[in-house]
Amino acid sequence: MKVTIKEVAKYAEVSPSTVSRALKNSPLISQGTKERINEIVKELGYHPNEIARSLANKSSHTLGMILPASAEDSLINPFFTQFILGVTRYLESQHYSLLLSSAKNEEEELQQITRTVNSKRVDGIILMTVRENDKNIEYLMENKFPFVVVGNPKKRDEVLWVDNNNQKAMFEVTEELIKTGHKKIAFLGGSKKLKVTKNRFKGYMEALQKYNIQLDNTIVLEVGFCEKEGYLSTQKLLKSNKTVDAIVTTDDLIAYGSMRAVKELGYRIPDDISITGFNNTVLAQYLFPSLTSVEINSSELGFNAAKLLLASLSDELLNENFYMVKTQLIKRNSSK
Repeated sequence: MKVTIKEVAKYAEVSPSTVSRALKNSPLISQGTKERINEIVKELGYHPNEIARSLANKSSHTLGMILPASAEDSLINPFFTQFILGVTRYLESQHYSLLLSSAKNEEEELQQITRTVNSKRVDGIILMTVRENDKNIEYLMENKFPFVVVGNPKKRDEVLWVDNNNQKAMFEVTEELIKTGHKKIAFLGGSKKLKVTKNRFKGYMEALQKYNIQLDNTIVLEVGFCEKEGYLSTQKLLKSNKTVDAIVTTDDLIAYGSMRAVKELGYRIPDDISITGFNNTVLAQYLFPSLTSVEINSSELGFNAAKLLLASLSDELLNENFYMVKTQLIKRNSSK
């Protein structure tokens, strides 16, 4: 027989409304009471009726996430899977669900967002990318629909956002290469429309300028966030630029392809060419040689994106409208 909230309340010697607040992690309920109620919930096998509760509250208890057109193979890229794990970890603690959508291009992204907003199936949306003159952000702001973005938006004071200091992180990568004797450092990055690419490129430029190294535009390439693009672009790069002694990439997947191309062309890593990644995916430490990369804590980004958005939905007073997640340069054997 199905356990009801009244039975849980009876066992806990509290009112049903107290049980409900405790399960929503309300700050009005003491930590001790929450723990006691959660123990009783587990013991009795009580499962809240989320659909009924959503109807009563006029809330779907669901957030939407649009996987970006810039990542055609989004779920192959470990960044996205780790980010989603972080989001769901927080949502589950708040009895929320996640609705995933994908898009093939920027126009389809906006169509998906419009449909999602009009369907009233979600209480808020998580946007995975920020572009210059971002139409998705403009639409959500115009319609006053709750959302949070991953990246540093143009209207940063008016929007909820989470990010790393991508400029600082790429500066540290490039500076480390320069300090170990590299002079001809190529840059393989994603679309220039994306703020994350622009910020990482700024860090690269900043390091070159600090050490008076002239920028060579012929070794700055715009590539897709995948292994194939890294492979093809590196082949093209090294066939026309024989003096390149290091390659920085804006994603580990690009670096994987780059390493394969370098080896096939007969170069040694890192003796002839150093290679660095970004995002510190699980495979980075198991490659041969192991890949120098930047830990961006993707799961923490997702966790805090969800936390920030739910806090705003509950009218919680926010100290800040953003959350910055720290990065760390992980030095391995693919660089000197």
